[in-house]
Amino acid sequence: MKRYILFLLLCCFQLVALPYKLVIDAGHGGRDPGAQNRAGKEKNINLAVALAFGKLVERNCPDVKVIYTRKTDVFVPLDERANIANRAKADLFISIHTNAAENPAANGTEQLVYRTAGEAYRLAQDISEQMEAVTGLRNRGIIARPGLYVLRRTAMPAVLSEIGFITNP
Repeated sequence: MKRYILFLLLCCFQLVALPYKLVIDAGHGGRDPGAQNRAGKEKNINLAVALAFGKLVERNCPDVKVIYTRKTDVFVPLDERANIANRAKADLFISIHTNAAENPAANGTEQLVYRTAGEAYRLAQDISEQMEAVTGLRNRGIIARPGLYVLRRTAMPAVLSEIGFITNP
């Protein structure tokens, strides 16, 4: 898990001038477990990574205000996740997720953006490159997903980061 946090920390602060507000969204939660396998539930992995990443940012970047969409295992609707970021007038939104596939050999990371242009694309590219360099996990690329609510409804650069596959230990 520390490798994932390190890559996020390295890449996030290369693109935005300080001081700024960072919203960290731990995907799923509460009644929405996300993907699952015998090792656990996506919601728990996402929360652990989001909280650890936020702690590192708070400890090492005093000019960054970290805002979490959730800090416990609660369900936060998608519209409220976007509203939290928009109300805070955040500069950056990162949603942490863990991928799943029927093929247990599926591996790597993906970065999802609203469209493959602009600041979010550059951030996603940086995350992809850093993730591959730091963790050695395969970069599956950057994917435009205009239908994803939290990407479409946030007013700042937003990336949904699939940090690996829960279906592949």
